[in-house]
Amino acid sequence: MNKDLYQVLGVNKNASEAEIKSAYRKLARQYHPDLNKDNKNAADKFKEISCAYDILGDKEKRRKYDNNEIDCDGKPTGFGAGFGQGAGEYHSYSGNPFGNGFGQQGANFDFSSIFGEDIFSSFSSQQGFPFGQRSRRAMKGNDINYTMRIDFLTAARGGEKTVNINGKNINVKIPAGTSSGQTLRLKGLGEAGLNGGPAGDVLITLNVDQHPYFTLSDKNILLDLPITLKEAVLGAKITVPTINGKVAVNIPPYASTGEKLRLKGKGIKGGDQIMTLKIIMPKNKSENLEKAMLAMPDENVRTFG
Repeated sequence: MNKDLYQVLGVNKNASEAEIKSAYRKLARQYHPDLNKDNKNAADKFKEISCAYDILGDKEKRRKYDNNEIDCDGKPTGFGAGFGQGAGEYHSYSGNPFGNGFGQQGANFDFSSIFGEDIFSSFSSQQGFPFGQRSRRAMKGNDINYTMRIDFLTAARGGEKTVNINGKNINVKIPAGTSSGQTLRLKGLGEAGLNGGPAGDVLITLNVDQHPYFTLSDKNILLDLPITLKEAVLGAKITVPTINGKVAVNIPPYASTGEKLRLKGKGIKGGDQIMTLKIIMPKNKSENLEKAMLAMPDENVRTFG
């Protein structure tokens, strides 16, 4: 049957070289026989996708395939087809990139150009499998991805969290000033390697919960600070929260909404806490306040022009 090699790799005919290579890598890992010892069809599927990549991964062969000059096995089409190695560029592929009957001609198919020290380092030499003598090159284990939620204060101050990954409790150190989306790498705690290769890593993506009144800006902690009309007019000494506890601050007399107060060193790693004043009017009607306001002279505070 004349297969569509693009369908074999799961790409469209306009796919770029990088897309074809990426699709092949993904499928090669998925159907690698050493990783699918209980799947009898894996080796056949692997040969099929390798044959497809042998043609589509080569510019000249791909051009000839697209122009129907060679078929899905790499054999020339039309006049001259099947006349041996003098016909076009057919070199006894026999439906796979490893040579006729897995013979010597398959030795020139270079897997290392695709995977380097990667998955093909562990191919077996079982009977009928085309890769020759078993290689013992080490292969790093797969990484494990994990998502962790942490509260705002732990992210701001730093701390430790314990997570259970693959049945093992792991203490994770949270650096001060952590923000949502940041990823921590725990080396060597992922899946075991092959042939004595190193274990993979654990990659932990952090999601930071919002705080009721603090927000983070670089190393600074931001806080909207409500004050009463009386505190704004007369000034006051009040207690405010910080990420490391409560402190006393002075509100200057005749303070206005939008003015900022800065607490040096009360942020993260030498940053500050910046507080924006917001005057909150009394909730209850006050005749004395109204009389005081009527006694005040009018003042133009709008300069819009």
